[in-house]
Amino acid sequence: MSRSKPCRICGETKPLDDFYKASDMRDGRRSECKSCNLAQRRARYDSKAAVARVQRWRESNREHDARYQRQYASRPERKRAMRDLYYRRTFGISADDFDARLEAQGGGCAICGERPARVASLHLDHCHATGAVRGILCLSCNQGLGKFRDDPELLDAAARYRREGVTRGVKAER
Repeated sequence: MSRSKPCRICGETKPLDDFYKASDMRDGRRSECKSCNLAQRRARYDSKAAVARVQRWRESNREHDARYQRQYASRPERKRAMRDLYYRRTFGISADDFDARLEAQGGGCAICGERPARVASLHLDHCHATGAVRGILCLSCNQGLGKFRDDPELLDAAARYRREGVTRGVKAER
């Protein structure tokens, strides 16, 4: 038995390992080499007809496609990859960097210490002017900083107001 054979497309004689296995062929290998086979598949995939065929199928099978997309996106490895992509694109850090920061600040919000049930409930606090990441906050603390426009003086004034109102015994009327 020969240890090489010619490719039916490029005509080159190549070792059998350069051909995909095919049990229905006499020598147990396909008649085109791997590189020619890949080039053919790539050309078929790149064609507009293939893209149009897939789009037609997706439109006529919306429920099946939507179910598959939900299942695919809910896989733990996909969730992790999506988080990583979001952090890299938006803040320039990886999901591993996020997890390390969260661990360094005790696993919860950097302000109140709350540990939400889902990591997705935590938010990266960052300076809107420079983009520098400051810490990881729960939704309430992150929104609180946003409502005070990240202004330390305004936050100090709010804390002073709150302390003075409590020490004077002032209660809001209902």
